[in-house]
Amino acid sequence: MADDMYIDESELKNLGKSFETYSYDLESYVKEFSSKTGSEQIHDGFGVLTESEEVTSAYIELAEHMAKSLGNLHRHLDDISAGLRDNANNTESSDDAMTDLFKGDVP
Repeated sequence: MADDMYIDESELKNLGKSFETYSYDLESYVKEFSSKTGSEQIHDGFGVLTESEEVTSAYIELAEHMAKSLGNLHRHLDDISAGLRDNANNTESSDDAMTDLFKGDVP
């Protein structure tokens, strides 16, 4: 028995817009995070004591890694948004073509 499937293009587009919004928000948060956790800010927070250099380096590395990971997540969310949008557009085009076929509007 075949399962019927229906794709609502408008809902798919809305879902794509949600991913796009989350991607944009995440990008803004990453920029803000990076500006607050740059090496200069971390050095200022730990001071210039010799003992703090190892801790300072670890925090700088952690902050850079976190910003890079969040940047990758932002790009992934953006790619998902684009894929959903493309899928919705393809579905809409297919539906329009089928409608034209049934109406006899095909040249």
